[in-house]
Amino acid sequence: MKKPELLVTPIDVAHIRDLAEAGADAVMIGEQRYGLRLAGEFKREDIVEAVKVAREHNIKVYVAMNAIFHNDKVDELGDYVKFLADTGVDAIVFGDPAVLMTVREVAPHMKLHWNTETTATNWYACNYWGRKGAKRAVLAREINMDAIIEIKEHAEVEIEVQVHGMTCMFQSKRSLIGNYFEYQGKVMEIEKRKYDKGMFLYDKERDNKYPIFEDENGTHIMSPNDICIIDELEDMIDAEIDSFKIDGILHEREYITEVTKKYRLAIDLCAENREEYRKVKDQLLAEIEAIQPVHRPLDTGFFFKETVY
Repeated sequence: MKKPELLVTPIDVAHIRDLAEAGADAVMIGEQRYGLRLAGEFKREDIVEAVKVAREHNIKVYVAMNAIFHNDKVDELGDYVKFLADTGVDAIVFGDPAVLMTVREVAPHMKLHWNTETTATNWYACNYWGRKGAKRAVLAREINMDAIIEIKEHAEVEIEVQVHGMTCMFQSKRSLIGNYFEYQGKVMEIEKRKYDKGMFLYDKERDNKYPIFEDENGTHIMSPNDICIIDELEDMIDAEIDSFKIDGILHEREYITEVTKKYRLAIDLCAENREEYRKVKDQLLAEIEAIQPVHRPLDTGFFFKETVY
């Protein structure tokens, strides 16, 4: 049976080695100037080193260029894409058509993954961007299992699904945190806010804490829970989903590595020994729950929500 790729977001170059040994098949990296909500910041020299490490461990490297690019950045995209092509990364993850047009011009051989975060909700859209040059579509987190399987049945491109980690609920290009502190008469440098694991919006009515951070792309508010469906992989593996993603943003490296190990075991067993997988899947979920941060409860996201038309 076909195994899905296990894609993980590392914190730095050294972490790539740990993830490869833990069983990751691919990593997604990048820098916040071009990519959204990455687990770590990878400047050009880091990307060069990351590709070297990945080749040593026979895993793939994808680079995020999924930010929204206004006119002030469009002119620099060509140089960055050319750098990525020369470095030998395996694919570029994009959402803005400006990236697609730039790749066509300076690196037409480059593999593209279409990821607009929220609009990949049907197979027609996935195939449309496939005809434009994308080889993979990254599905929105807000669709359920039935929709995912239906999309895969009709897709002419690879399909990627996030199986673990938090989801972005809101993004604004504005510096909302900075503006708030300035309104209070305080000054807080953006570097001190970026990827701050201790900053939350608290909803008293729901008793939820929403992680919030600010970077060059604006303000990001994340889900109060982490997706985890390590015990619900069977339908997607049977449907031959191409890639499972573990998103490690705002988590510690040790946590990301341990989760990767457990998903590696789960995927292998589910594909090769279904009965054994069914015996251990609840234990694997319990082991993840045991290392889960207390303010990040696990749930199944939208996978089992009913679609309302």
